[in-house]
Amino acid sequence: MNPSDSIVIIPTYNEKENIENIIRAVFTLEKVFHILVIEDGSPDGTADIVRRLQGEFPDRLFMVERSGKQGLGTAYICGFKWGLEHNYDYIFEMDADFSHSPADLPRLYAACADEGYDLAIGSRYVSGVNVINWPMSRVLMSYYASRYVQFITGIPVRDTTAGFKCYRRRVLETINLDGIRFKGYAFQIEMKHTTWKCGFRIKEVPVIFINRELGTSKMNSSIFGEAVFGVLRLRWDGWFKKYPTAKDKN
Repeated sequence: MNPSDSIVIIPTYNEKENIENIIRAVFTLEKVFHILVIEDGSPDGTADIVRRLQGEFPDRLFMVERSGKQGLGTAYICGFKWGLEHNYDYIFEMDADFSHSPADLPRLYAACADEGYDLAIGSRYVSGVNVINWPMSRVLMSYYASRYVQFITGIPVRDTTAGFKCYRRRVLETINLDGIRFKGYAFQIEMKHTTWKCGFRIKEVPVIFINRELGTSKMNSSIFGEAVFGVLRLRWDGWFKKYPTAKDKN
């Protein structure tokens, strides 16, 4: 048995080229992390690979299988609830495709566990633009989308669409997870915005984002559109919605 206070949530859909390597990379770290795969019925056999690896890592690797693609946001909400139910203190989001380096997990953990932040974000833009192998058009779209979110909402975060994060459990206990409405990139923005409006402390940890080499990106124009227009709804909520506050911020 390898006990851990940390669970890394990895949503998957058709990630057979990456899933075994990313799991093994996390499990080679000196800090012990557990992994929860949220598998959305991949027809390529991703779940079969995870099940085989569960035989090798029965106390560290877990999987929730869902029927079909239900959206990134619902996958993470499912994972958050699972992590809370299983008493993890630090709950992470990470992609399966190595765009987020497993080697950065301990740095996000340290920001929360050692420095006392409530949310640590693996940020592409807090120290310049740290993105590799993206076409310039996508870099500019992502960068200016984050600036747009900052301008509209006032949130003091430079990488508002980042999906590499560590939450302390009290953040996810405070937020009404069933009230999070967005499913795509806007989910990432809404979770950060809600965390900030609840009064939690956020730190951006600089990371280098590397575009996937294997498999197919799930990004599309409808997901990006949800993010752009969803921000206006968040601004409206910021004026009129009452946000919960942490019971203990010490």
